[in-house]
Amino acid sequence: MAAVALVQGASRGLGLEFCRNILINKAPGALIATCRNPDNAAELMSLVAQHPGKMTVLKLDVNREDDIQRAAEHVKKVFGKVDLIINSSAMLHPSGKGETSLKDVSAQGIISTLTTNTVGPLVMAKYFAPLLQKGSGAFGQQPPEKAKQHSGIIVNITAKVGSIGDNGLGGWYSYRMSKAALNMATRNLSIELGRSRPRVVCVSMHPGTVNTDLSRPYHKNVPKDKLFSTGHSVHCLMSIIDSLNIDKTGKAYNWNGSELPW
Repeated sequence: MAAVALVQGASRGLGLEFCRNILINKAPGALIATCRNPDNAAELMSLVAQHPGKMTVLKLDVNREDDIQRAAEHVKKVFGKVDLIINSSAMLHPSGKGETSLKDVSAQGIISTLTTNTVGPLVMAKYFAPLLQKGSGAFGQQPPEKAKQHSGIIVNITAKVGSIGDNGLGGWYSYRMSKAALNMATRNLSIELGRSRPRVVCVSMHPGTVNTDLSRPYHKNVPKDKLFSTGHSVHCLMSIIDSLNIDKTGKAYNWNGSELPW
């Protein structure tokens, strides 16, 4: 059965690049791209035109549970399954920059950031897990033992600054907290969906510091060899996805494949 992949947050940055990479290298039966406002997603719609019949674009605001539910119902009706979901939408902070000290913290800033970065991917899993359990295991590595095979994969894009063990600088309260909580959600999902039959692999992935709108205000502090293009980052992350199996579920990975400490 042809592979079905879904990229959430596909209008720009990493999400858009994941769409390009999957279309070129995986030749999926279908690629579903979701974003908040397809009418303003010129690059995404251009990609659709370049690959007629291969892409479906759905309007989905990850902050709205009813949007997610409607999208899942549509995918179930049209495709019947999903093999890979990549949750890539993220925000640094509603202001566009991370808090540098406690005086910059606001309840609304934290709530908005957590809603997009943590709650959204978890609610995506709630509605799409049944479709992942109907997947054909088209992504990752399938061992010969049937009990260890998986039907689908969830990838949550995390960030190194969400690692509690790696935090030596402080600051960025909202973003750090949202990614640390996302890592916990990934671990929880891996346990619950790892018990299911068939199983679903759930991982968090850190893409490195990527040249996107989110990180642009901080590029001057990043060495040139540590600032990645979206193409390079996604190439690295797709290589990790290709290597995934049920033994690797519930973990966080750096762009180079090494494990990221929680």
